[in-house]
Order: sequence, then structure tokens, then C-alpha cells
Amino acid sequence: MKALILGFVVIIVAVLAVLPFGLDWGDEVLAFLRGSLPVTAVIIGIILLFVGVSDIKDRAAAKKEKEPNPS
Repeated sequence: MKALILGFVVIIVAVLAVLPFGLDWGDEVLAFLRGSLPVTAVIIGIILLFVGVSDIKDRAAAKKEKEPNPS
């Protein structure tokens, strides 16, 4: 229950920090998001490459299992 309440408090503080009548960090937050977008895209791309290679390997292994043994 403490974690739930603390989560709501942190969200409220973060929202108030971005609003103009709060700390007015809106421009800084947008600059951070713009700067982190290419890095995030590269990380997501690398993860997708690993998932794709793993999928190809899994399909090849499944294909080998379906083939009948010649012995």
C-alpha cells in the first residue's frame, strides 16, 4: 500500500514540475525526450535484431525436428 501511495505522489510531483505554474521544467523535459529518442531507437533496433536472429534459429531447429530420421 505504501508503494502505491508513493507512486501517486511521485507522479503528481513530476506533473507539477512540468507545468508552467510549478517548476516550469517543460522545455527541459522536451529537450531530454528529443535527445533520448535516437538512443532509444537504436536500443530498440538492436533488441529487435536479436529477436529476429533468435526467431530464425528457432525456426531452423523446429524444421530439423520435423524432418524424419534417415536411420
